[in-house]
Amino acid sequence: MPTTTIRHRRRWAALAVLLTAEAMNLLDATIVQVAGPVIHADLPGPAADVPWFSAAYTLPFAAFLITGGRLGDVFGRARVFKLGVAGFVLASLVCAIAPNAGLLIGARAVQGAAAALIIPQTIGLIRALFDGGELAKALGTIGPVMGLSAVTGPLLGGLLTQAVSWRAVFLVNVPLGLAVLLAARLLREDRAATRPRLDVTGTLLVAAGAGLFVYPLIDPAGTNWGLLAAGAAVLVVFGFHQRRVAAPLVEPSLFAHRGFPAALAGSLLFFAVMTGLMQVVPMQLQLGLGVDVRTAGLTLMPLSAGLAVSSYFAGARLVPKFGARVMFAGLALLTAGLLAALALGAGAYPWVLALCGLGMGAFTVPFFTAALDRVRPHETGSAAGLLNAVQQLGGTLGVALLGGLYLGTGTAAAALGLGAALAVAAAIAVVPLAGGRAAR
Repeated sequence: MPTTTIRHRRRWAALAVLLTAEAMNLLDATIVQVAGPVIHADLPGPAADVPWFSAAYTLPFAAFLITGGRLGDVFGRARVFKLGVAGFVLASLVCAIAPNAGLLIGARAVQGAAAALIIPQTIGLIRALFDGGELAKALGTIGPVMGLSAVTGPLLGGLLTQAVSWRAVFLVNVPLGLAVLLAARLLREDRAATRPRLDVTGTLLVAAGAGLFVYPLIDPAGTNWGLLAAGAAVLVVFGFHQRRVAAPLVEPSLFAHRGFPAALAGSLLFFAVMTGLMQVVPMQLQLGLGVDVRTAGLTLMPLSAGLAVSSYFAGARLVPKFGARVMFAGLALLTAGLLAALALGAGAYPWVLALCGLGMGAFTVPFFTAALDRVRPHETGSAAGLLNAVQQLGGTLGVALLGGLYLGTGTAAAALGLGAALAVAAAIAVVPLAGGRAAR
């Protein structure tokens, strides 16, 4: 591993490379949600393909996220980062030229797996570039990039699809990815001091279990309970395997107290609501009401803007004063917005979606602080990776449950009602977190 220190100006340029890659991956998780109905109209296939345009990306992203971090520990984070970016670019190109929905969905799955190689390396590579006060400043740039990606993703998807083609949504990744690869020589190689062993069996079990569990939920014709039961059984086997293997994907000690399991349950439910809502609204507007793709993208802007504004306000004012209790206010606002959308219909979307966005932002800031509050230093990597993986899995479930329910009923009412119920369930799930140090 190189021992020379990168000069100050090159450190910040290297940070820009990492943030560009992270934004590219985060954008890809949301940008397709608006373009999905247009893709469906252009490529032959059933309407059930629409949720898969998103779920095929987020499911492998979630399943391989922790393993992606371990690969960086073993083979070098810069090397794995570049491999992931190269795979992401190639998969994006295949998505852009796909002649049918099947190939597009397959290429989206490869994109998700490549993203799972990229994202876990970011924090480790930043730590290799910075120290002291600069490290905190560099790590502090990740949040705004995530927020900006959430705001611009649906809008960019709508504008590119209407102005050029849905294929431009994927082609935009090619020049961005190539620029990242060319500039990646600025990165300093970094790997774990002690090489951990890879848990290949655990990786295969969690990927198979998650896939079997999610797949039947997206089928609007009916739920295959056999596949659901098989998926649940495989995930139970994964849990027993993690207790016995010498180098588990998940640190078992994280489950010694009830706070972290509560955080996982809350994350799964909350991100199911958030991602599912951002899937259902464009489908309802385009498939049900005949709205054009640009208008559908603009309709989501109040949600994204509300999320960004309340995230900042919660972090700067509310959480320092009220701690983890702000989570419940955020979920109350989200539930109120969903119920208002259910009662008033699509005509009220601009302001009810803004209300939902305000609730989302008010929840996320105290939630992640409280979720990691009791995590010990040696558990931090596993905890952060598992939270990210569950977040992506929650997004996949949201697309499957809410998107599949919309396609099955032909109306958004049932999906919005389920979203409100899941938001209430998330509030119940995170009750144990309110008693932590973040709440005092």
